[in-house]
Amino acid sequence: MQDITFKEYQEQIRKVKIDKNCGAYKTLEIFQGKWNIRILFELIKYDCIRFGDLKKQVGEITNTMLTSTLRDLESKGLVNRIQFNEIPPHVEYSLSEAGKDLYPIFIEMMRWSNNHQ
Repeated sequence: MQDITFKEYQEQIRKVKIDKNCGAYKTLEIFQGKWNIRILFELIKYDCIRFGDLKKQVGEITNTMLTSTLRDLESKGLVNRIQFNEIPPHVEYSLSEAGKDLYPIFIEMMRWSNNHQ
């Protein structure tokens, strides 16, 4: 998408009706929830990461909430889950290709933060 002004963007999105079939709705759904963005941000840092290490990186999140959020992101095609049936068994998570495509959004968020701190 080429660069457009804020006013041009406003004009375009006024015409959009947000419903469950709309691309904007699906994108907003990804960013919904307390932990989605944080988990995606942490996953961007690593090629793959174990559940316990991810929990340490995220901080104040319960195992249940981390599991639930990871399952949701996996169902949306943003996260890969690999289970290793070894002793002891462990699970590793990574971003899918679709998840990696969110990288530019995080770059823009960082730029915004640097400009508005």
